[in-house]
Amino acid sequence: MSAYRAVVFDFFGTLTRAVQRGPQHAEIARSLGADPDAVRGVLDRTFRARARGRYGSAEATLRWVIEQAGGRPRPSQVRAGVPARINALKADTRLRSDAVSVLTAIRRRGLATAVISDCTHELPAFLPSLPVAPLLDATIYSVRLGVCKPDPNIYLAACDELNVLPSECLYVGDGGSNELTGAAAIGMTPVRLAAPDLAHHLVYDADTNFAGRTVRSLTEVVSLIDHTQMVNPEGARMTR
Repeated sequence: MSAYRAVVFDFFGTLTRAVQRGPQHAEIARSLGADPDAVRGVLDRTFRARARGRYGSAEATLRWVIEQAGGRPRPSQVRAGVPARINALKADTRLRSDAVSVLTAIRRRGLATAVISDCTHELPAFLPSLPVAPLLDATIYSVRLGVCKPDPNIYLAACDELNVLPSECLYVGDGGSNELTGAAAIGMTPVRLAAPDLAHHLVYDADTNFAGRTVRSLTEVVSLIDHTQMVNPEGARMTR
């Protein structure tokens, strides 16, 4: 077993606790003249298309969603709705208590770090303001790349930015978007995070067939890295 040079993380449900839509989403729907339940239905059934940027800019996407739900918002309402939606998603997002310490510990061991997220326009707008942002060497957003997990190109984009091979990467995720089997398919070593709070996580395309290694906390990932580097100490190399 070779030592790793990088650890790649999913974002929602992995570096964060379980995500559920909070009350701000219903308020946004009503402010744009649409029924909140109808908007929720559109959001759920179009997630992957929105996460690939299929409907254009943040404003164009929000307008499309509201119109699909029966609303006819004015341009000024849509413009106001975009920052409101960023704030709503940020409010839904709570970093795990050990996210910062784990990323710090990984970098201290000379490994690079990255996030790959299937996400809509909001995450790139607010992730830079989070405490984990300075601890990430690469951030790969599906909405900017135009593909979602488990497409090989989204994993390879992270490898390119980190200047590592897939075989040198540990991939950690809760299993949404079939991300674990996707990571394994291109040669990464996938690890499922099975934290207790994820029983109530908003997830699409769960990786139900994954039978590989599982950890119960992010902190266990550091122990896993230490064990691997101990088995093969010559494999660890500085990436920065």
